[in-house]
Amino acid sequence: MGGATEIFLGLGGGERQSLNLSRANRHGMIAGATGTGKTVTLQGLAESFSANGVPVFVADVKGDLAGISMSGSPKFKHADKLEERARELGMDDYAYSDNPAIFWDLYGKQGHPIRTTISEMGPLLLARLMDLNDTQEGVLNIVFRYADEQGLLLLNLDDLQSMLAHTADNAKELSAKYGNVSRASIGAIQRQLLSLDSQGAGQFFGEPALEIDDFIQCDDQGRGYINVLAADQLMRSPKLYATFLLWLLAELFESLPEVGDPEKPKLVFFFDEAHLLFDDAPKALEDKIEQVVRLIRSKGVGVYFVTQNPIDIPEEVAGQLGNRVQHALRAFTPKDKRAIKAAADTFRINPELDVEEAITELRTGEALVSTLLEDGAPSIVQRTLIKPPRSRLGSVTVKERAIIGSISPFDGKYDEEIDRKSAEEMLLQKATDAAATAKEVEEKGEEEVRKRPRKTKSIWEKAFSRGAKVAAGSAAAMAASAMLGKKSRANPMQSGVTSVVGSIATDLAGPVAGRFVRNLIGGLMR
Repeated sequence: MGGATEIFLGLGGGERQSLNLSRANRHGMIAGATGTGKTVTLQGLAESFSANGVPVFVADVKGDLAGISMSGSPKFKHADKLEERARELGMDDYAYSDNPAIFWDLYGKQGHPIRTTISEMGPLLLARLMDLNDTQEGVLNIVFRYADEQGLLLLNLDDLQSMLAHTADNAKELSAKYGNVSRASIGAIQRQLLSLDSQGAGQFFGEPALEIDDFIQCDDQGRGYINVLAADQLMRSPKLYATFLLWLLAELFESLPEVGDPEKPKLVFFFDEAHLLFDDAPKALEDKIEQVVRLIRSKGVGVYFVTQNPIDIPEEVAGQLGNRVQHALRAFTPKDKRAIKAAADTFRINPELDVEEAITELRTGEALVSTLLEDGAPSIVQRTLIKPPRSRLGSVTVKERAIIGSISPFDGKYDEEIDRKSAEEMLLQKATDAAATAKEVEEKGEEEVRKRPRKTKSIWEKAFSRGAKVAAGSAAAMAASAMLGKKSRANPMQSGVTSVVGSIATDLAGPVAGRFVRNLIGGLMR
């Protein structure tokens, strides 16, 4: 199956309905009312992508997708219905099987913890997460700018709280340089941070930060890993859930190279409860989401929105979703009727099918399917019986989850949090040094104190100090090699510069800063 060019979805109109792998990065949508079979469709799709060597990310909102890691069984609930459906579809090769899976959890309870730093999240998404108004968002941008200029690492919520307090203490000076920084705005941001922390968001910020490439892995059989995010608890904080997934998309967009339209996607991303991304989102953020969705396909990433109502997705985004699976909708209210008409209007017309009527008549496991053909045109919509998954429908036991975790390729990599010296500690050290200096001035006089070196080194001083030590060490190693008759290609000056670059990049904490410094030093060395 690994060399296939398409994924079998089911039978409709007397023909096989399939998803072309070379068009799978053109995004898609799975929609339908509760209980109509969206999760089963999602699970079957994820299995097929994995079998074809495509890694998958999926949020397990209800706790029933973790079973994708385990083989199905004739003894499990609904097994008879799945087997009957397979026979109806003529799936002679149907057999239960498991899938390679990695469990993740922002809270670290049901899988590997996922973390990022405050700096990597950035002020825009943080402002969205905290529901800040324009004025407060402007102040948060100033805080980030000031922290960057001072070389203060913003890794976790404590760092940001310390930076906000420091900004408040220096509001007058900062206002003169950056614009108005009011204590009221800072106080509002601090209160929102406390609220975030009480919701458990503090566990999401810190190190080791997630390496995005870890989501794009295959097992030793060439099957793509299915990354399952435990989101049942996370859903209690819907704003955090939506912001996290948007951050993840942005990280993928920034880190992956351009590949155009590959033979198959590099990663497929299923966004369950997709309406949460757009609820109360300002127009500027919607535009950003639309831009990322539109452009990320050229990075080989397919994004599939899973939602109850297709009108939950803004038109600008829905227009990017070429592959569609529409399960049944119920027409109880005028809004429901509008949703049915909107859903029907998105499909390529089938003269033999009344789409609006069919949407309300679909039984569980049936859907209206239209996918992109090889030439990029949408196929004619067909009423389709969706294939059954081969893995377990439902959750896993605590013991099974632990076993899957123990054989994960990332076992032990993210489990222990690292707390290195960052803004909180550095600001505390500065305050301590300032108090000690004030006392010293009182005892010895200002002129005498000015003669001694400063107590707290800048990031540049620390970096070049480290570089000098590395250069000295490399020179000593070369001398020792010469005495022992061994050849060495090491260049002490180059090693020292490399160490300086790495130190500054680490202290500035960010890929952009790292690239800037490396380019700067590289230009100076030419």
